[in-house]
Amino acid sequence: MRSAHLPVTLLLLLLVSWNPNGVSAVGVNWGLASSSPLPPSKVVNELLIPNGVTRVKLPDADPGVLQSLSGSGIGVIVGIRNDMLRDLSQSKKAAASWVHDNVTRYFSDNGAASGIRIEYIAVGDEPFLLNYGQQYQPYVINAATNIGIALKAAKLSDRIKLIVPCSSDVYQTNSSLPSKAQFRPELNKTMVDLLSFLSNYSSPFVLNMNPFSSFQHNKNLSLDFHLFQLTSKPLTDGHSKYDNYFDLSIDSLVSSLSKAGFADMEIMVGRVGWPTDGALNATSANAQIFMQGLFDHLKAKAGSPLRPKRPPTETYLFTLLDEDQLNITTGNYERHYGIFTFDGQAKYNMDLGQGSRPLNNVHEVNYLDQKWCVVNNNKDLSNVTASVSQACSSADCSSLSPGGSCAGIGWPVNVSYAFNNYFQANGQSQEGCDFNGLGLITTVDPSLGECRFVIGLRTSASNSYYQRWAVLQRVVSLFAFAFLVV
Repeated sequence: MRSAHLPVTLLLLLLVSWNPNGVSAVGVNWGLASSSPLPPSKVVNELLIPNGVTRVKLPDADPGVLQSLSGSGIGVIVGIRNDMLRDLSQSKKAAASWVHDNVTRYFSDNGAASGIRIEYIAVGDEPFLLNYGQQYQPYVINAATNIGIALKAAKLSDRIKLIVPCSSDVYQTNSSLPSKAQFRPELNKTMVDLLSFLSNYSSPFVLNMNPFSSFQHNKNLSLDFHLFQLTSKPLTDGHSKYDNYFDLSIDSLVSSLSKAGFADMEIMVGRVGWPTDGALNATSANAQIFMQGLFDHLKAKAGSPLRPKRPPTETYLFTLLDEDQLNITTGNYERHYGIFTFDGQAKYNMDLGQGSRPLNNVHEVNYLDQKWCVVNNNKDLSNVTASVSQACSSADCSSLSPGGSCAGIGWPVNVSYAFNNYFQANGQSQEGCDFNGLGLITTVDPSLGECRFVIGLRTSASNSYYQRWAVLQRVVSLFAFAFLVV
């Protein structure tokens, strides 16, 4: 435990274990899908450690991130990307190489200065997602099995557990009632195989929740219900009553596990949070209410109606920082889940009952020059839509979405917003503000009201795999935002 003389901030209270048995431990997801990522050492030394974060979940085995965690004592979940599952499932040698390169060389079971306290390996990220169809499903179990064999050979199988994060759409129900929930029929055999595997490894089932998506699509459940507000109308299911989405999701999974023959399997929440931009009701105020409600609920250790006094073993908040290159298939808000902005500044605070104290922010941020790219109003803008589509295909325009912080800035300021984000994502290069002569570089901040025209960070373009992969992901959204600016 850190010295009592250090500031006790919000995240310290949010992200540490609350009892000596380690029940209801809370961690945070640290994503890497950013066009302007902070140096990993700054994230560890100025966000994680000062704010008392004791556990992080990583989407990938990024070498720079792993090295920055060395000696921190922070418990780590290392992820394996979905696109690697096929190779790992077909080759024990590939699995052994992955474990050697990404686990063994970094591992420490005591947080020593020379190593990392790796606690879990996450095999895939929601590989059974309904939208993926059969793309990854055939490879998950064999990939996990081969990684398990490699861990055993490395004498780490008793120290590192294997998990498979699953979206809540792995189960379904014809109503909102948990008692009616069951795993999707086409997943029955795969889920039994997965649950048997997890049981053999004494691993928990990892559930990724998306309460904001539930709120958007389930008109029977109110905003208050999703935000842990006591004013919400309870949902009755037999003898069970539910007053929040979190317990509803947990017990829907409990019912599904029971029907599959694994009623007693432990549950970990791999993702849960609330976005602050990109859609109606995605605000910092609502995120603060949600986090406060979640924290209070977990701290009480009350569990859920089907598992009283038995809350999830661990819960990971989504997410530490905004990520402007995340896939937005499910919604533009996906890029705005950060507790902190992309440059490490806290978006909101919480009164935890002992007074509200600010989170520790990143200091001495290494920004690019104080300049922005805007549309040149002296040019003919009749064909500007094509340029906006170009900008938004590889830069983030999600704040222009209805309900977003920049939705009301009007035309042509919204064109400038798109241009500037592209300009910053491309390191403020002269070419990044060309747009067939429609762009203009200025030293006057064009930010308007709550709509922030960002300045990028000085960083290596090759810092993360995600900065390269995201370009491919976002080709599909080439014209996604053109309608927002015409």
